[in-house]
Amino acid sequence: MWYGFLKDLPFTVNRQKVFNNYIVDFYCASIKLVIEIDGSRHFEKEGHLKDKYRDKYFSDNNIRVLRYSNYDINYNFDGVCQDILEYIKQSEG
Repeated sequence: MWYGFLKDLPFTVNRQKVFNNYIVDFYCASIKLVIEIDGSRHFEKEGHLKDKYRDKYFSDNNIRVLRYSNYDINYNFDGVCQDILEYIKQSEG
């Protein structure tokens, strides 16, 4: 995701950004966007519950979270990139 897309965006995207007790995969401060790539543990009951609390923390801080599964990245990379670009376009307009 980083080498194939995010590093080439026209603004700064940080990897492994720390927020309070959370570490996010990618963060773009200029549009207040977190991008998370979820492995299989995120789809288990405990992982899903932890993600719910994480997402609420970010929502409460006016930060949007976009989540994609490893499957999405591996089998629909272009679609994920397009989805992120659409969000960026909406947030700028």
